[in-house]
Amino acid sequence: MRDFRFSFNIFGIGTRQAFIDECREAEGYGYDTVFAADHVGIPAPFPLLVAAADATRRLRVGTLVLNVPFWNPALLAREIATADTLTDGRLEVGLGSGHMKWEFDEAGIEWLPAAARAAKLAEMISELRRRFGADPARLRPGTAALKPVQRAGFGGLGPPLLVGGTSDSVLRIAAEHAQVVGVAGTYQVKGQPPGTLRLASRTEADERMRFARTCAGARAAEIEWHLLVQVVIVTDDRNAAAQGLIAEQTAAAEKAGVTDERALLTVEEALETPYLLIGTVEEIAAQLRLSRERWDFSYITVHEPYMRTFAPVIERLRGG
Repeated sequence: MRDFRFSFNIFGIGTRQAFIDECREAEGYGYDTVFAADHVGIPAPFPLLVAAADATRRLRVGTLVLNVPFWNPALLAREIATADTLTDGRLEVGLGSGHMKWEFDEAGIEWLPAAARAAKLAEMISELRRRFGADPARLRPGTAALKPVQRAGFGGLGPPLLVGGTSDSVLRIAAEHAQVVGVAGTYQVKGQPPGTLRLASRTEADERMRFARTCAGARAAEIEWHLLVQVVIVTDDRNAAAQGLIAEQTAAAEKAGVTDERALLTVEEALETPYLLIGTVEEIAAQLRLSRERWDFSYITVHEPYMRTFAPVIERLRGG
């Protein structure tokens, strides 16, 4: 059974100093990685990661996850190699197929069906591997052979690769290529714009993990399985907190005109799903131990607003 790793993801920044202070604070709490997302309207991921690594001593940095259709393979290979070099080999590359249609529209990028976006993901992994392994002697005259520092992912030619998603096609790709597989646990809500998502129940998490492990075959034991936690609530009354959360989400869904009966979890399901952490510090720690036993989730990411709330759980799980 793998040891836990803990991480948080950044969606926005204020001042440079505030960002640096936050990264150093997180490192002091015992976080292992800071992730940058890849969405229209938030900071560009790679400059953010270089700054985070520069501000800390050991914190690893990564993307969770890049929207592959946004990127040109040659330019992404350059970004990865540069960031891996400037962070002294602390980079983790997370890739995904993209799921927010409005972002594609805003960026003027064609929105393709899910299968086509997954195909682009597979093509990108293959192309990055080819470029990281290119023979310098065959490059254009005057072109430098910029290579990643690490030799962990992309066939031993680049940084560790994380692939995250929920669909069959993306999980097949992840199971074949990635060192870290994120079973995202989100589903498109029927009748709503692409990118309107709902959380998976425990039963759905069971099914997705069985599928991903089957796809991985003998690789399953080598993979580090990643869990993206959506909400962390530290409370002495789990049931009341879950009721309050579901009531808020129900009101928001009604306001948005969501009619899909499966769009919301029940209170019982909210307390069972691995994607919500609700309870005392000890109860949340116990929930994560059970998630590791049941689903092999050992790489845990919380959203930035919960970074401080979750910190005592890290201490508890590491024996503090």
